[in-house]
Amino acid sequence: MNALIVLSLLAIVVLYFGLFKAQRLLLPVTLVGLVIALVMTWGGWNTNAQPIYSGMMLFDNFAVAFSALCIASTILILLVSKDYFERISKHIAEYYAIILFALAGVLVMVSFYNLSMLFIGVEIMSVSLYILVGIRKKDYASNEAALKYFLMGAFSTGFLLFGITCLYGATGSFSLEVIKNYVLVNPGQISSLFYSGVILMLVGLCFKIGVAPFHFWTPDVYEGAPTLITAFMSIVAKTAGFAALLRLFAYCLVPLNHFWVPAIVVIIILTIFIGNITAVYQINFKRMLAYSSISHAGYLLLATLVLGSTSTSAVFMYLVAYSIASVVAFATLILLNRGVGTSNFDDFNGLAKKNPWMAFALTVSMLSLAGIPLTAGFVGKFMLFSVAMSAYHIGLVGLAIVSALIGVFYYLRVIVAMYFKEAEQEEIALSWGYKLVFGFATFATILLGVYPNYILDLFGG
Repeated sequence: MNALIVLSLLAIVVLYFGLFKAQRLLLPVTLVGLVIALVMTWGGWNTNAQPIYSGMMLFDNFAVAFSALCIASTILILLVSKDYFERISKHIAEYYAIILFALAGVLVMVSFYNLSMLFIGVEIMSVSLYILVGIRKKDYASNEAALKYFLMGAFSTGFLLFGITCLYGATGSFSLEVIKNYVLVNPGQISSLFYSGVILMLVGLCFKIGVAPFHFWTPDVYEGAPTLITAFMSIVAKTAGFAALLRLFAYCLVPLNHFWVPAIVVIIILTIFIGNITAVYQINFKRMLAYSSISHAGYLLLATLVLGSTSTSAVFMYLVAYSIASVVAFATLILLNRGVGTSNFDDFNGLAKKNPWMAFALTVSMLSLAGIPLTAGFVGKFMLFSVAMSAYHIGLVGLAIVSALIGVFYYLRVIVAMYFKEAEQEEIALSWGYKLVFGFATFATILLGVYPNYILDLFGG
């Protein structure tokens, strides 16, 4: 809870710094504030947390872990933001402030204990992202992306809100505790209104995390938004969406898994194949990452087939690996766009000759996203597949493995371009922020791939 207060106050302080033209202090102050929030968040680990504010929020180990991941990911993203916002606008305080407000909404999403707080968290995050996506007012692509994101976001929020209303109509409460007791006490007399609410909420959350067939907004919005904002959406917003979905279904709806698991299975199959097959045909690196994020969302849904501490550990491990690798991918794209101005695969040709360290960091990240052994991504995929296997979804795991092999192709395409294709690449100077992010990401990806026990033991998995 203290971290949420710190982030809210930090956003206001950043706005005041912008008002008094203290532009140079914006990034350092924001990073320091985020580090303080991260320390406060992790301080809540294993504190036997209880619901607060009349049962509205619960900062248990689940909320602490996913909140810490979101804050840490935001720190890594902002470390590569030096001079990025300055090239877009003269008013850069708004960027940092709105990102912090979005992050505050994320923390509400991962710690809700009442469906009204879930809705509030989703709206705080979504409204902030609508603004960030379209903040380049004179860029038509950014305007188009913001409009599409707003329309699809409003549409999905309608499903979510209608679902929450149905659950309230069936149980008489927004509280997760009451909803859980309703399901346990009436296993054979569940209202049809309750089932309708579950499906509507599933649809609303699937829109937010960008899984098929609710994914069609993702590629255009990711491509049109500023790259740094795309990184925030792809990493932090997706993490928050999965944490919210996992919290709701794991806490309240496990006894009804016979009802919603078939729908999840269909969504998984559609998502992993649509995401990976479409990514193969992309010539734009940013759109490839968008379709890649869709496929990763499909893999993450495998954990919902057997909900428990093991599935939570698997989701967290996979999101850690995905977040670290994605930060490197988007950071490299930002650096290349400064010199080239496009996002095509050809821009990576010959990168390893003049920028070997950046090429190596991106190579490790691509291998991790592809799920190659000795990387964190491999451990994450192995854990998710193991969860699905424990529920005897052998055919589904086989399809997921085939889909993952398709994904290897377009990730290796980037590596081949960097090391085996000729092009006139100029050496790109790396600031301290990029060096720190590349170094940390590479070390963490390999370390977690070789020794993942710390994260595996977080939730008793």
